[in-house]
Amino acid sequence: MSEWSFLRSPRWAGYLALVIVFAVASSALGVWQLNRRAEALAEVARIDANYDADAVPVAEALPDPAAFDIDQRWLVVALEGEYLASEEVVVRNRPFEGSSGFEVVTPFQLDDGTVFMVDRGWIAQGSDGRPGDYAAPPSGHVEIEARLKAGEGRIAGRTSTGNELATLDLAELADRVDAPAYTGAYGVLVQSAADADEPPLAAARPVRDEGPHLSYALQWFVFALMAFVGLGWAANQERRALAEASASSDAPKAPRQPRKPPRERRDADVEDEVLDRR
Repeated sequence: MSEWSFLRSPRWAGYLALVIVFAVASSALGVWQLNRRAEALAEVARIDANYDADAVPVAEALPDPAAFDIDQRWLVVALEGEYLASEEVVVRNRPFEGSSGFEVVTPFQLDDGTVFMVDRGWIAQGSDGRPGDYAAPPSGHVEIEARLKAGEGRIAGRTSTGNELATLDLAELADRVDAPAYTGAYGVLVQSAADADEPPLAAARPVRDEGPHLSYALQWFVFALMAFVGLGWAANQERRALAEASASSDAPKAPRQPRKPPRERRDADVEDEVLDRR
């Protein structure tokens, strides 16, 4: 184990700490993606269960006008009464197929006197920034169906101007009508095929898509695992480098050849040198 003793150094302790932090962060992001997938799957289940279901009376679906369960989203409710056209408002900055416009929200007074807010659809924004032309709600007693959605509440810094609202705030809408109102949920009008092409335009069917969250989660978990694999690879590379350096320093050196003593000069050598100089 001595060849791995370098791992006890402060430098490698720092490397390990960085890898642990990275792995924890990657794992947290992976769990977050799994939670988002669970939310998407729950929404798909709500669409399947509620969007095309038979309508139920709104009083039965929402016995408490101020309450709403998330699992009731897209539930179809039946309404009987009349539109309060004079209390109609629009909600600005609403996207639709790449364009920005308004949602038309008309209070609907039920036969029992309670008011339910109905989103009748989307209208385009005119060149002056104002709502474009759209059809008025039918007058008199009518029977309609709508899909439930939760109210949006207010956003700080965004205010209403006249009949233009910043958000679909049910509490604010309830204050505008002189009657008890549903404040837990509103309804997106179920339009017939004949009305779907005329403004206000019907909302598009929600997409049944869980998204790429599972693949993203797996990628984050793989990143966390690969961080430790990379650390192990780097440690092994350094171990090999230290071992090679140690082996080269401990190798025996080749013995030096002894120097030969100078040859003793003879008389003949001296005579040859004299003759050469001449």
